[in-house]
Amino acid sequence: MLAAAALLGAASSALASENAAATAAASTASEASYAVRLMTPETALKAASAALASCRSAGFQVAVAVVDRSGLIQAVLRDRFAGAHTPETAINKAWTAASFKMNTTALAQATQSGTASSGIRQIPRVTAVGGGLLIEAAGAPYGAIGVSGAPAGDLDDKCARAGLDAVLDDLNL
Repeated sequence: MLAAAALLGAASSALASENAAATAAASTASEASYAVRLMTPETALKAASAALASCRSAGFQVAVAVVDRSGLIQAVLRDRFAGAHTPETAINKAWTAASFKMNTTALAQATQSGTASSGIRQIPRVTAVGGGLLIEAAGAPYGAIGVSGAPAGDLDDKCARAGLDAVLDDLNL
């Protein structure tokens, strides 16, 4: 009986050690990796299409770009009479918003000449003017949308907002 109790105690101790090791491994694994939610290409295209339609209905010929949370292009649309510079500018606005995790109008204000952060504007691709909006839902960044070609940055922002609004319900699961 004493031998059985000792064997049971040893088995319990071994099981406890295995559980502790498994818990430590799970803890290490959760610290070594993370999960993210990504926007589908269909969602990116839906946002871009809605932004383009909004600008078109206001009489503006624009380009729209949607990037994922890492700044990689998911969708680009250019209206037929939008300037040749607009696709690249829209891409850079979206990239800037995704990279800095803030809307480009806010970045423009935060990096005005004479501020401590003004040097940010010298980073290649940074486009600190209106028209780039962060796409966030359920507290997580999904990417950004950039619009270029309206007569002013606030109008680019308005069209980008229409694109964002078109997909928010899809992303807020």
